[in-house]
Amino acid sequence: MKKVILAYSGGLDTSCAVKWLQEQYGLDVICFSAFIGEVKDKTKIIRRAEAAGALKTLVVDLKEEFASEYIMPALWAHARYEGKYPLATALGRPLIAKWLVEVAEREGADYVAHGCTGKGNDQVRLEVGIRSLNPDLKIIAPLREWEFKTREEEIEYAKERKIPIDVTKKSIYSIDKNIWGIAIEAGILENPMLEPPEEAYVMTKAYDKTPKNPRYLEIGFEKGVPVRLDGKRMPLVAMIEKLNEIAGEYGVGRFDMIENRLVGIKSREVYEAPAADVLLKAHEELEGFVMDREFLHYKRVLSEKYSELVYFGLWFTPLKEALDSFFASNQSRVTGKVRIKLDRGHALCVGRESKFALYHEKLATYSEGDIFDRKAATGFMKIWGLPYEGMYQKQRGRKA
Repeated sequence: MKKVILAYSGGLDTSCAVKWLQEQYGLDVICFSAFIGEVKDKTKIIRRAEAAGALKTLVVDLKEEFASEYIMPALWAHARYEGKYPLATALGRPLIAKWLVEVAEREGADYVAHGCTGKGNDQVRLEVGIRSLNPDLKIIAPLREWEFKTREEEIEYAKERKIPIDVTKKSIYSIDKNIWGIAIEAGILENPMLEPPEEAYVMTKAYDKTPKNPRYLEIGFEKGVPVRLDGKRMPLVAMIEKLNEIAGEYGVGRFDMIENRLVGIKSREVYEAPAADVLLKAHEELEGFVMDREFLHYKRVLSEKYSELVYFGLWFTPLKEALDSFFASNQSRVTGKVRIKLDRGHALCVGRESKFALYHEKLATYSEGDIFDRKAATGFMKIWGLPYEGMYQKQRGRKA
């Protein structure tokens, strides 16, 4: 019997997909779960997949690879889609695509399958990634084919076939979580005028439930990589997980946005990303401290493009690789430390220090010790404004 490798999350869609692939395609289903933070209990996900009918289940801990090869390039790029979303789910998909291809080749499978919807972004990210790495693999997308129109219908299907699930008709949220953040969809969240209820959030506390007193963090960077938290050296994954815990306690990293999906529709998206919000702000502040104006202003343009490439599923492309090289080129200077203040939903930079700093207090100060030559400003003003001198008056004269 031919095999299919299913990207398995353990949620409602992929649990139903195991049985559906057997019934509709007559395939042996091998479930692959990339452990990048979605589940804590590996044994539970294996048992659930087997109960659904999987031939085999592979749960691979990819958090280290995810952090070093996917999160770090995005951190250096200051990647936030449409200026807000830190791309947590989008960053995980090319990693999953890569491993689906590797597992399919190892297991001798002709097919790969996923649980993405027909109007979402993840189908694009996975399928473009798979086709980029092995165009010979056939891709099945059950949610684009099966007869279910609602999640309630899926729940009934699961119950009839005794497939274990956590979702109920009363708790209908769709959750996708990794160490860089969480995406929350469905239910009341689909009404853009209604405030997300507190029970929808997973990683962050409500602002009125956060500690009354602010907390200060010191994040140390070496060549662009965050390596110390409050003076204590720690691996990247451990730091991300610790910052999720600490910043989440202060309600940091909530995003509620109307997002422009790749397929052309607008959707209401709710995200939580405490560690991502803190580290992106800290890195951006430190880089702004050590790099020149022209570089920083131009980087913002490239950062927006980079965010689009990641969001659009174009990870394995020449432009994305070229931008990675650009963002990595200056990281040797991004060494120092940043002080962050956490206070009721906010993460504010309140201090920065680096041996590569381009900030000079004696030039910037308005107090005693100022060494800036004010007389030089006269000539600068003359030259800077020369192209525009008299332009407005001449334009007015032509209109008269």
